[in-house]
Amino acid sequence: MSESSNARRVAVIGGGISGLAAAHRLIEQSSPDRPVEVTLFEASDRVGGVFGTIHIDDYLVETGADMFITNQPAAVKLCERLGIADQLIPTDPTFRGSLVLRNGRPVPIPEGFMLLSPAKIWPVLTSPIFSPLGKLRMGIEFFLPRKRGHEEESLAQFVRRRFGREAFERLIQPLVGGIYTADPEKLSLTATMPRFLDMERQSRSLIRASRRQATSSAGDRNSGSAAETDGSGARYGLFTAPRGGMSVLIDRLREIVETSGKVRTQTRVESLARTPDGRFRLRVCPRNGEVADEQFDSVVVALRTHHAAELLATDAGSADGTAIPNLERLTELLRSIEYSSAAIVVSGHRLENVRHPLNAFGLVIPHTEGRRILAVSFTSRKFPGRAPAGHVMLRTFLGGALQSELLQQSDAELFQVVREELTSILGVSGEPDFERIVRYENAMPQYHLGHLDRVSAIESLTAGVPGLELVGNAYRGVGLPDCIRYAEASADRLLESQAEPATV
Repeated sequence: MSESSNARRVAVIGGGISGLAAAHRLIEQSSPDRPVEVTLFEASDRVGGVFGTIHIDDYLVETGADMFITNQPAAVKLCERLGIADQLIPTDPTFRGSLVLRNGRPVPIPEGFMLLSPAKIWPVLTSPIFSPLGKLRMGIEFFLPRKRGHEEESLAQFVRRRFGREAFERLIQPLVGGIYTADPEKLSLTATMPRFLDMERQSRSLIRASRRQATSSAGDRNSGSAAETDGSGARYGLFTAPRGGMSVLIDRLREIVETSGKVRTQTRVESLARTPDGRFRLRVCPRNGEVADEQFDSVVVALRTHHAAELLATDAGSADGTAIPNLERLTELLRSIEYSSAAIVVSGHRLENVRHPLNAFGLVIPHTEGRRILAVSFTSRKFPGRAPAGHVMLRTFLGGALQSELLQQSDAELFQVVREELTSILGVSGEPDFERIVRYENAMPQYHLGHLDRVSAIESLTAGVPGLELVGNAYRGVGLPDCIRYAEASADRLLESQAEPATV
């Protein structure tokens, strides 16, 4: 995009999926009567953040998320607008389902178990996961009254209240842990899975509500609707990914932003300050170049909240009162959002070297099992083309809020941990075709109790700074569709609130 004197200059700081989605939306909304010039800054040498697809021999390896859900439409709609919707493929119906470790043995999660609640009774009654008393306690949920009062509950408190300790420890904790890598005793149900609170309020019993939803979805399938609740644990028919991997989405976003704006990798934004005319002055530090101050009409900060706080805190303002209002409170709130760390070990194996049939999409592991890994995703069982014929690719998750000490070990030590656990649990033997580790240091936001109040306060304070938006997975959803939706809404809000560019 050529620079225009009347165009609004917008800086996007951070090139993860949220930054890319915000930059794309700003470009998409640019028009001759409201031109926008977008510059995206990324400190590393590539955009995409935790997302990435690499090829190792004939394996297609994902270093971040390997799929996204479609019943939250933001990601699918973005793919449609990017012209890559025809590259989205569904999960393989052959292996839809999940396993959970029970007494060291992988067993199927009961069919129709909808994350926190069963939609079918018989599969739970016949499951070896629960004891007779545990099954009885789960069944009592059907007759329990609604919760009185409005105190916020942790996910653990809610599940134990409705279904009992055994259901929580043996199944629900590992299912939720695989999504949030969090301590469920601190995890806010209101911020993460509010639909289950709605189910209790509206239907009293989660079992009753889940069965109604399952019946409704079955009717939708019979009538040709895309709604689906097949499989165990999650609605696997609702997930998708580009045939060529998640980088297809990232690469297409970068292509459009580069064509219509600017993408400056290996460029760190060191400081941010408001100017007397209401603009923003950024201290820009290229890895190989001269440090310079650049001015923008608006700024989208797409960084982890502790990094966003550090950047905003550099605005000392001046005697004319140009500092960000309530800056100390805003940065305090941003720093109060905690993060956990995790690691993924991706490995390729000959199927003949794996004793378990791997007849599912993956395995989750309860904390009470005392293992050193959180979960194993059977990635090449989800989508075709991820591993060569006769081979399988596994993604093993470690760390998280409940096992953070493990990540202090070296890569070699973690490779050994994974090999030992895969051998013990799945009967994996022999040398793997490859091993690759990806570490996510302080990258997983923790939606602790009070999270929505914190986010509302952050949004309120940010709204008092015209031209500033904060986006990312730490605010109102950690999934890819959540990040895209929030980033696009922030971009729209920024343009609507500043219909006219600042005067130079």
